[in-house]
Amino acid sequence: MKSDDCLPFVRAAHLAGVDEAHRWLVHSLWGRAAVGILGGAPKCCKSWLALELSVSVASGKPCLGRFDVEDPGTVMLYMAEDSAAVVKARLQGLSWHKGFGLDALPIEVITAPAVRIDRACDQDRLTRTVRRVAPRLLVLDPFVRLHRIDENDAGEVSAVLGYLRALQRDLDVAILVVHHARKNGTGGQAGQNLRGSGDLHAWGDSNLYLRRHQGALTLSIEHRAAAAPEPFALRLVPMRDEQAYLDVAVPGEGPDRGAVDLEHLIVSSLADAGEPLGRAVLRDKLRVRNERLGEALTRLVAMGAIVRTNDRWAVPVPSPTP
Repeated sequence: MKSDDCLPFVRAAHLAGVDEAHRWLVHSLWGRAAVGILGGAPKCCKSWLALELSVSVASGKPCLGRFDVEDPGTVMLYMAEDSAAVVKARLQGLSWHKGFGLDALPIEVITAPAVRIDRACDQDRLTRTVRRVAPRLLVLDPFVRLHRIDENDAGEVSAVLGYLRALQRDLDVAILVVHHARKNGTGGQAGQNLRGSGDLHAWGDSNLYLRRHQGALTLSIEHRAAAAPEPFALRLVPMRDEQAYLDVAVPGEGPDRGAVDLEHLIVSSLADAGEPLGRAVLRDKLRVRNERLGEALTRLVAMGAIVRTNDRWAVPVPSPTP
């Protein structure tokens, strides 16, 4: 038998090890160049979380204020169910919350009316687009709008996921696919409640699952080759102009920040005090996490809504009118 007829092989001791320096795109949340599913029932903020992750990767700021971005860079989005105006408004709110203008972030949005990754022509177009932009992260939302296959047919689903896996490997890009869970899930492991073939759950290197129970939103994380954090609660916090952002819900963190704007509370508290206040005083007064308070103070100073002197903040004193 010719040596050319053999499959390639290598001694186990010579296999490449895990490169810890390049393991994560977002530490403990999404692997570098990982594929996976962001799943959940309808109205569980799946698109919000996909956009939060996108803004974090593009800006380098921690996702959800908790997960550090280790490989920041360009992000490419295809949001098949939301209008361009809605996508832009959401991205603007999330960017502003992290202290950036949207125009400063390398986020590219595919505007084609339809992308069918079960068709060879669209696969080729998407591959060419990703190769040209070279994003760190590609977000496809939702899976059901990307094909016309039978999601319960393992062979058809496997072929589509195989294309995405090849795209990830060839172009070294992380791919997040938003997908719906069954409305009446059976409980147990979150990935088993995804709609369609079980290949969707098995395919992911990193998977995120959102569940809403009695109004509470919970995020669960899975990784193929790493330990995952414990599930934790999230909440969607409204801001001005109908914008919002996702935040980790901390038990006992004072009044519901989903009902009022934290920045407004800070300005009101400083105005009522009539004198500069330190960070510790503000934190105790508002009962908010130190990290969130610091981010809000930085944004307000940048907007000119408050001023900082040493380690104290105050509302600006109006200049006398001649």
